[in-house]
Amino acid sequence: MGHADLAHRLGARAMDFASSRADGMRDESLVPQQPSASLHSLHPQDPVRLGHTQIHASRRDVAAALDAERAWARVALNTVGDAVLTIDLQGAITYMNRMAEILTGWSEPEAIGKPLSRVLLLVDSKTHQTTITSGRRAIEENRAVGLSLDCALVRQDGSELEIEDSAAPIHDRDGRVTGAVIVFRDASMSQVMLDRMAYLAQHDALTGLANRALMTERLSQAIGLARRHRHLVALLYLDLDAFKPINDSLGHAVGDSLLQAVAGRLRDCMRDIDTVCRQGGDEFAILLAEIRKPEDATKVAKKLLAVLSRPYRIEGHELLITLSIGISLYPDDADDAEALMHNADMAMYHTKRNGRNGHQCFTAEMNTLPFQRRRTEPGVHRALDASQLFFDF
Repeated sequence: MGHADLAHRLGARAMDFASSRADGMRDESLVPQQPSASLHSLHPQDPVRLGHTQIHASRRDVAAALDAERAWARVALNTVGDAVLTIDLQGAITYMNRMAEILTGWSEPEAIGKPLSRVLLLVDSKTHQTTITSGRRAIEENRAVGLSLDCALVRQDGSELEIEDSAAPIHDRDGRVTGAVIVFRDASMSQVMLDRMAYLAQHDALTGLANRALMTERLSQAIGLARRHRHLVALLYLDLDAFKPINDSLGHAVGDSLLQAVAGRLRDCMRDIDTVCRQGGDEFAILLAEIRKPEDATKVAKKLLAVLSRPYRIEGHELLITLSIGISLYPDDADDAEALMHNADMAMYHTKRNGRNGHQCFTAEMNTLPFQRRRTEPGVHRALDASQLFFDF
C-alpha cells in the first residue's frame, strides 16, 4: 500500500469513528423524553419506565461500541510499522501511535494538546528552513497530500531524522473537515530496504557472490569491451567433485558452510575486475574480464585447483574436496555470452568424465562427441567410506 493511500484510509477510518459517535448521539435524541416520575411508583409495564430503560440501553450500546472501536484502532495502529498521529482543526495533537512516539521522541501523554509544529517539527534537510507539515496542507486544501521529500524531523532531543510523510483530512458525517491524520516513516530505513532488495536481485543469498543474472550482464559487458579493445575474455565453469556425498552424510548445514568457505577462497583469488558467480548448487563460474593470452586462464585454473584443495575445517570435521573446471574464451570459442557459458559448461563436464580434479579448455570437437550431461557424481549411489570424504579432529 502506498504511503498516501495509507494516510487516506486512516483518514476515512477516523471519519467513521467520529461519525459513529455522532450517530449514537442522534439516536439518543430520537427517543421520546417522558415526564420525570418516581421509578418506585411505576408499574413494571409502565411505558414511561420502559422509555427510560430504552434510553439507558441505547447509551450503553453506543458506549460499548465506541469502546470496542477505540480498542481496535489503538491495537491496530500500534502494530503498523509507520508512525501515525492525528490533529484537530487548530493543529493540536489528538493521537499518536507507538511508532510516532519512537520517531519523534515524544510520549503520547506529553504530546496530546501540543501544537503539531512543536511535536512534528519539520525542516528542509538541505536548507534547514522550517517547512509546512503535510497535516496543515491536508486541512487547508481538503485533500490527501503525497510524500514530502528531503524532509527532516527535529526530534525532542534536538537530533534530526530524515522522514517521508503524507496526510489526509478527517471529515465528519456531514463532510466537514475536523482534522487530519499524518503518516510518516524513517526515510533512511526505506533506502536500506531498497538497497537490500537491489542487492538480493543480483546476488546469491547463501554466499553473497554474483548470481546468474548479474554474471550474464557482466559477461555481455565484458564481451562488448573486448570487441572494441581487441582483448580476450575467459569464462571458467567450476563444479565441486563429490560434494553431494558430503552434503548428504553430514547435513545441509555443513554443506552450506562448505559452499560459503569455497566462495570465500574463490573471491580471495580473483582481481577486482573479475566476477565470481554461484550458478546454483555446487557450481560456480568465474569471469576473467581482461586477459592477454589463453594461458592466463589456465594459470588461474591451476591456482584455483591448488587453493581449493586445501582442507576445510567445518563444525569439527576436516573436509577435502577437488574441482572440475571448464574454460572457454572469447573470441576463440564463442562470440556471445550464452554460447561462451555453454562451452565452458561442456568443457567442465568433459573434465569430470576424464577423471575430475583438473581443468580442460573447450574444443570444437566436444560438440561432436556423444555426451550426456550428468547431474550426479559417479558412484554416489553406492556407500562410501567416510574416511574418503572427511575425518574428525
